[in-house]
Amino acid sequence: MSANPHNKDAVDAIIEQWAAVRPDLDTAAMEVFGRVFRLSRAMGDRMEKAYAKFGISRGEFDALATLRRSGEPYTLSPRQLSATLMLTTGGMTGRLDKLERAGLLRRSPDPHDRRGLQVTLTDEGHRLIDEAVGVGLATQTAALDALNAEQAGQLADLLRQLLSATTD
Repeated sequence: MSANPHNKDAVDAIIEQWAAVRPDLDTAAMEVFGRVFRLSRAMGDRMEKAYAKFGISRGEFDALATLRRSGEPYTLSPRQLSATLMLTTGGMTGRLDKLERAGLLRRSPDPHDRRGLQVTLTDEGHRLIDEAVGVGLATQTAALDALNAEQAGQLADLLRQLLSATTD
């Protein structure tokens, strides 16, 4: 892959270092994934800051957003939330405890399963997540403004293709 010499980044420097000491290596994949990892970290930090204004972390945002996206009555089981968020039940419990203490969701017995619970978004949680998702999208859109609409669409398509090829 070739870089625009006027637009070099830290990954280019790493690639050049490898080329100097191991010219036999094909570092094309490193160019892509090095940038994906750095982009993920940078945007993760930006999103943490955006959600901190609402007193929640990215993980807590994800739990609230999952409930909101589920549609009315904005209720899921802890198991459904864990599966969607790829969390252990222990990790999910801690997250739900904090969100429940903040009044953003409530847990109640599942009327269809005596042993189960259901998690429901409260009115305050609904209000907060609707506001936070707007701020989060604005943060992401501002970063994506570095590309035009066609480039952004191509990137989304390419990342979808790559993600599909790398997930089981």
